[in-house]
Amino acid sequence: MPIYEFRCHKCGHRFEKLCPMGETGKKMQCPDCSAPAPNRVMSGFCATGADGDSGGGSGCGPCSASSCGSCGH
Repeated sequence: MPIYEFRCHKCGHRFEKLCPMGETGKKMQCPDCSAPAPNRVMSGFCATGADGDSGGGSGCGPCSASSCGSCGH
C-alpha cells in the first residue's frame, strides 16, 4: 500500500496516510479539524545513494547520478 499525502481544504493541514492504491480522500476526514474529503496532493521526495550522495554530481548520462544500476557505472 502506498503512502499518500493530503491537504485539508478548510484548515490547510497536510498529512500522510497509508492507503489502498488509488485512494482519493473522498471518504476521509482531516485529523485536525474533521473537515470531510481532504485533497490528495503530490508529494515531494529526495533519494540518496548508498554513500549519502543525492546525485547531481559527477555522474554519467542525463541522470547525473554518481552510480546507477541501469548503466553499470
